[in-house]
Amino acid sequence: MVETTGNFTAAELLEQEESVRFSEFNQELALDLGALAAEIGLTRELPIAISVRIGDWEVFKASLPGTIAENDGWIQRKANVLALTGHSTMYERVSAEESGTDWHQSHGVVDETHAIHGGGFPVVLTTGERVGAFIIIGLPQVEDHLLALEILKEFINGNS
Repeated sequence: MVETTGNFTAAELLEQEESVRFSEFNQELALDLGALAAEIGLTRELPIAISVRIGDWEVFKASLPGTIAENDGWIQRKANVLALTGHSTMYERVSAEESGTDWHQSHGVVDETHAIHGGGFPVVLTTGERVGAFIIIGLPQVEDHLLALEILKEFINGNS
């Protein structure tokens, strides 16, 4: 078995994506999701930046204390991966690790524009339609991924 980032498997990461689907997603829900993420980040004193998107439109953005301007580039690089593949950034990383492929080469993109680092999740409806993105940046990538998953689960469970 191949050692992967966070010891995740691609199959496990796909199951995580399935577990955080939305029955609907609109501007109000995007703002509420971002507000929840910011509240959790502030309460835990986490130096995170948060982006919630509908399509390419960044509906919510927050840069909490401890973040830096460079985080904006990381958010965009993760958003580019989500737009290209429709899967979480951690899934893309682990899938490439498991298959032993150069992700960037196989997708015809470069690391400077596409970051396969954990913390980016697609916003997907229960119908399977991809409608947006939820991105956390600022912690080590496994922590970014786990925090984003935790927030999505809490939000969906509280709004279903």
